[in-house]
Amino acid sequence: MRSRPVSAGRPRALLFDWDNTLVDSWPVIHDALQQTLTAMGHPPWTLEESKARVRLSLRDSFPVLFGTRWEEARQIYLDAFLATHLERLAALPGAVELLEHLQAAGFYLGVVSNKTGPVLRREAERLGWSRYFGRLVGATDAAADKPDPAPIFMALEGSGIVAGPEVWYIGDTAVDMECALNAGCRPVLVGPAKPVDAEFASHQPHLVFDDCSALFLHFRAL
Repeated sequence: MRSRPVSAGRPRALLFDWDNTLVDSWPVIHDALQQTLTAMGHPPWTLEESKARVRLSLRDSFPVLFGTRWEEARQIYLDAFLATHLERLAALPGAVELLEHLQAAGFYLGVVSNKTGPVLRREAERLGWSRYFGRLVGATDAAADKPDPAPIFMALEGSGIVAGPEVWYIGDTAVDMECALNAGCRPVLVGPAKPVDAEFASHQPHLVFDDCSALFLHFRAL
């Protein structure tokens, strides 16, 4: 674990980002985006550009990219994505073991993603993961999408747990850290990104883990 100098304690709830936090989604996201950019007359992006630029939900990012034609672009993207996403869906290493352990330990678990809500829940069903989570909240489910705190509040509804430092929001980007901080929750970074990267300048994580396996080892030691 690469930890920040913060006393984290034991959380009451853990909320997770989905794409590239628990599942490997970059190949299908990038391919669908390439088809969309090409169809809309935009130059294609490299995979590295996609990884650096894809952060917000479609309803927040596509109007900026495609202007008044954003809904047309959204449909092209969704058609391309939905054609292959279930067949190419893969859990990240250590994710299953982590979720199994956390559920057995009695933590409340949820998902807050900028992936469209029905698509998110379809993927969770495909993996057999719906049973782990109290709520799976995706883009357009709440009044606003990440980094707005609304989806975090929705993910906690019915749990009896209020957003605060005892709720960890775990993700792989600065948008996830911003969302956690906006909700008053503890931001936890998982994956290859580093807190010194420019995108984290205003939204620093409190804890940093290399991957799901490192997070699992942390909780197993509690």
